[in-house]
Amino acid sequence: MSTSPSSTMGKILTVMQTLNFYLSEHPAIVGFRWSPALSWGSTWSFLFTSIAVYVVLSVILHLLLALLLRRGQTVPLGPLPALHSLSMALISVTIFTGILISSTAEIKETRWFWRRSKTPFQWLLCFPLGTRPSGRVFFWSYVFYLSHFLHMVRTVFVIIRYRKLVFFELFYHSIYTCTSFLWLEFSQSFQVLAILFTTLVYSVMYGYRFWNAIAARGACFRFELNCLIVLLGCNLVCHFGVPLLHFSKGGCNGIGAWVFNSVLNGAVLFLFINFYVRVYFGKRRNLAGVGDRGKNIDGSFSVLGTGKEANSKKLKSN
Repeated sequence: MSTSPSSTMGKILTVMQTLNFYLSEHPAIVGFRWSPALSWGSTWSFLFTSIAVYVVLSVILHLLLALLLRRGQTVPLGPLPALHSLSMALISVTIFTGILISSTAEIKETRWFWRRSKTPFQWLLCFPLGTRPSGRVFFWSYVFYLSHFLHMVRTVFVIIRYRKLVFFELFYHSIYTCTSFLWLEFSQSFQVLAILFTTLVYSVMYGYRFWNAIAARGACFRFELNCLIVLLGCNLVCHFGVPLLHFSKGGCNGIGAWVFNSVLNGAVLFLFINFYVRVYFGKRRNLAGVGDRGKNIDGSFSVLGTGKEANSKKLKSN
């Protein structure tokens, strides 16, 4: 028995309305407010304590494995890395969809207030002065902040599986957890586009990692690296747009936090470029060592959700 086109369209509209409600119109989303009394993990003491615990536990785990296991011996993790990649891909897709729909709703509801001075794209880059961390957009920014603690689990996998403790990994997670906290604390401009770019790239990368894990294939390092280069490039371009709008449109909210975050992002970008140059040109100079180099790439670059899942035979065959 065939269904009519109108019935199919009705079901599609019902599904879209349901998604729209749970992603942007739910009372918990519309009524969200960032405050120490209402939001878990919204205090400075929690931020610094959690980062310190993350670093200390990572170091302790690395030292314990060095004492208890022989050199080169690893602990099998089974399906845990694949399940983590799948969960992070789904979380990233949800955040991306939620903040996209929520931003559209916020623009429609508040455009009457700033339509003469800004375009929707300018609003995404530059929040009006006096913006408070409440409502739909900041709810998804809060979810994005919490998701960074799940990203930290990847460090445990790297330490156990590859017996590596990478400074860049600890630095990256610590910095971007702090950055996402500042976005909420100071209602910082530019965060919507940054979250959209980041979750879009993460959903592709983590989905790609999950597919390679269940298919028992080695991940393509070049593909994942290019995804990260695109992400950093988009963030860098948009970063220059914030000060232009700040001085030409009467000011952007949270500009002080934006300056501090720019310094932190600059440090991450410098470390990333330094890593990329060393790995890329090192591979071209010494193709014979691509197997060992692939292992180093995985340990160093897993922080951003990349790296090879292949075994040593597959790495050497490449």
